Amino acid sequence: MTENAAQNAEFHDLIIARGLRAPRSALWRAWSEPDLLKEWWCPKPWTTEVRAFDLQAGGAFHTFMQGPDGGTSDNPGCFLEVVPQARLVFTSMLTAGWRPAAPWLGFTAVITMSDEGAGSRYIARVMHPDQDTRERHEKMGFFDGWDSVITQLDDFASALR
Repeated sequence: MTENAAQNAEFHDLIIARGLRAPRSALWRAWSEPDLLKEWWCPKPWTTEVRAFDLQAGGAFHTFMQGPDGGTSDNPGCFLEVVPQARLVFTSMLTAGWRPAAPWLGFTAVITMSDEGAGSRYIARVMHPDQDTRERHEKMGFFDGWDSVITQLDDFASALR
């Protein structure tokens, strides 16, 4: 990694790394099956509709979230990389077939999972195009929201065993 890339990572990325109880195989299943993904994807009591899910590089990844107060969040995107049971990379900056997008919040997420003891190590790195976007995402509640979703994922995936 170049010095400039390392500096950008420091100022542009938000990262959560946690040890989870669920084994990596269960995490992968919860991530890779749309009917399971919708069960844990957004902080409850919000709900998720999976509108498109083509788990391959260049494939569509589109979720629509709705809150109990009627608020919504429409999130079209694209998978960039899929390494079964190890790594998922997706972005809001592109849609299916690598089509450029103008998202309301531009980011690329790199999700990695590995074995750790009886459970797994889970890392969510969310990269932003600039420091302002990173700060906006953080102020929107990134750490609380993503951390609660990771807990939901762990609870849900633990029950899949």
